[in-house]
Amino acid sequence: MIRRKWPAAGVGVLLAALTAGLAFPSAAVAGEPTGQDAPQVDLVLDVSGSMQTRDIDGQSRMAAAKQAFNEVLDATPEEVELGIRTLGANYPGDDKKEGCKDTAQLYPVGPLDRTEAKTAVATLNPTGWTPIGPALLKAAGDFKDGNGSKRIVLISDGEDTCAPLDPCEVAREIAAKGIGLTIDTLGLVPNAKLSRQLSCIAEATGGTYTSVQHQDELADRVNELVDRAAEPVVTPVATEGAASCAKAPTLESGLYTDREEFGQQRWYRVDVLPGQELRASVSVAADRAVNPDYGVLLRAVTVHNREIVRGEAAGTGRTDVLSTGLRYPKPERDDDDGDKPAAETVCLAVTNSFSPGSGVKTTPGLPLELTIDVVEGPDGSSDVASFGLGRGWWLLGTLVLAGFLAGLVWGWLSRWRFAVWRTS
Repeated sequence: MIRRKWPAAGVGVLLAALTAGLAFPSAAVAGEPTGQDAPQVDLVLDVSGSMQTRDIDGQSRMAAAKQAFNEVLDATPEEVELGIRTLGANYPGDDKKEGCKDTAQLYPVGPLDRTEAKTAVATLNPTGWTPIGPALLKAAGDFKDGNGSKRIVLISDGEDTCAPLDPCEVAREIAAKGIGLTIDTLGLVPNAKLSRQLSCIAEATGGTYTSVQHQDELADRVNELVDRAAEPVVTPVATEGAASCAKAPTLESGLYTDREEFGQQRWYRVDVLPGQELRASVSVAADRAVNPDYGVLLRAVTVHNREIVRGEAAGTGRTDVLSTGLRYPKPERDDDDGDKPAAETVCLAVTNSFSPGSGVKTTPGLPLELTIDVVEGPDGSSDVASFGLGRGWWLLGTLVLAGFLAGLVWGWLSRWRFAVWRTS
């Protein structure tokens, strides 16, 4: 990792803080926001029998959900393609096998006809089971191909009743496909078991969990998530690291996702030309229960296994995401013979020391996000840190000179005032 030493004097610390915005060159953006295809949102609503319970603002959970959906449908941005899927809406019987198949696409993901969608929602009546896992599996197939954002918003008042198909494992499998699908969850009951399950589903895909107990809170939160889907995003590219540098995929600047087993090492390759700088960062998320004390190591090595630079981070259970990074500037060649300079292949190795908690499944691997940025390298004093201040050095000199002149003027004024006082 790159480390800089700062001046020890207090004025140096103060001025370094003032000039921090100029001290470092801005990094190039790794990836560009996608905007060619429309963002897609699939609202997945629990219509199981428990939704008849009247505990939300004096009305049933189902009535509150319908009201919230009508508000959301009115406020959905024109550019968002929206669909609605139900779970537990059609089978009223006691056969678990049949009840766990009870999920249907109420309104297909696509351009929104608000009247038609509202009419479909109005027909819903709380009926059956709570097949969250099967519904998520089906919902993942509701989206059309494209590079726009894809988001599932799951709203439920109870845990899944279709074990052993664990909805949290289903969410991990969806995330492992690398299709850039985010699942956000909302719980209508302040229940610890429901909260744990919905949180696990959301965390597996980088989504959020929210507990809501009022109709207006539900409408506001769903609206917020639908609006978020319409914001420009950088869609990560799914890749698969190798067990050695020789077999690793060659990556260009961009944002990538992968899966890494517990304690595994994954390799990737990047080509760097003379005069360029490689900037890489990696995040590994513990999307399931892990033992405390863990770490993530990112190394840049040559094809001959000589280490160039490394970045590392450690955790103790207080956070479920660890990130680290490194920078490697490749010097310009001194001999300019007109030939195109050859690129150096840099091998990036990502290693984690996570270990699974008791009874926790180890597959699929932990979600890994890798950012690669190959930019023009530092170009002398205009970009290289000077005593840790970089481009802020000229400002430091200006401030020091101004302070010196101000001190001279203040001293002269003080002596003049003292002389006037004595003559008076």
